[in-house]
Amino acid sequence: MSDIDNLATDGAVYKTLLESTRAIPWKIDWATMRFAYIGPQIGDLLGWDPSSWMTVDDWATRIHEEDRQRVVDFCVAQSIAGIDHEADYRALTSGGDYVWIRDVVHVVRKEDGSVDSLIGFMFDISERKKTEEQLVLLQRELEEMSFKDGLTGVANRRRFDFIMDLEWGSARRNKQPMSLIMLDIDYFKQYNDHYGHLQGDNCLKQVASILSKAATRAHDFLARFGGEEFVFILPETSAKSAMKIAERCREMLAEAQIPHEESQVDQILTASFGVSTIIPCHDDEMRAFIDTVDRRLYQAKQKGRDRIVAGD
Repeated sequence: MSDIDNLATDGAVYKTLLESTRAIPWKIDWATMRFAYIGPQIGDLLGWDPSSWMTVDDWATRIHEEDRQRVVDFCVAQSIAGIDHEADYRALTSGGDYVWIRDVVHVVRKEDGSVDSLIGFMFDISERKKTEEQLVLLQRELEEMSFKDGLTGVANRRRFDFIMDLEWGSARRNKQPMSLIMLDIDYFKQYNDHYGHLQGDNCLKQVASILSKAATRAHDFLARFGGEEFVFILPETSAKSAMKIAERCREMLAEAQIPHEESQVDQILTASFGVSTIIPCHDDEMRAFIDTVDRRLYQAKQKGRDRIVAGD
């Protein structure tokens, strides 16, 4: 067998190997920007006949419009620089759907260093993308869970600490007032002892739902501070407005008429409130401000519960 026959045989073998893989081989001539070859697998994956892949325009127009400019600009720049590269994008099928593709590109250069051609493989990464999207959604859910109270569904103490730090900094920079309301359900231990912990959990859920409706601005923030204690962060809120919100909370709890036979205040569930407002200065400490609100809540309890204390 001659060398020419050997080359022909080798070429046929290579072609068979290329066309038997699930990856789609291709080659583009750089001077003409035309496909010198594309594997027949393209028909199985995208539905387009290989003969319809003539120029790079055929490739570009079959990229999702949201991906097209990014991918084309990146691939052209990397190719001109002679850098092998990869690109992920959504490719249009003949039926009008899209398939996620990863293009792995090798730049073939001439002896003078100029680009001769591009060769590469297209891989179907749709399943991988679905997995990645599911992982992203799972990560978001986990992040939300880490900032959410598992029982009541409102924000938890960790989220409170994060938001409080942000709003404190914003109020100090903008010289705007911010207010804090802390409330504690009166005689909740006696409630649990009398009605049972399952009913106690339901009570906390109900209270959280009521409080969620009391402060209606988008940037008002409610969290479960711990146990039967809840807290509002109210950015850009004066002392007068904060007092109105605290009074609204107290009224809404009274309107709910949640029975509490073991309360020493009333036969329905009540709460005690501490309220404070500040325009933070450089020397003010956030922890001291929170302690002030907590102290006022304690004073409300000392004075008989079911009341609001907004001053020392």
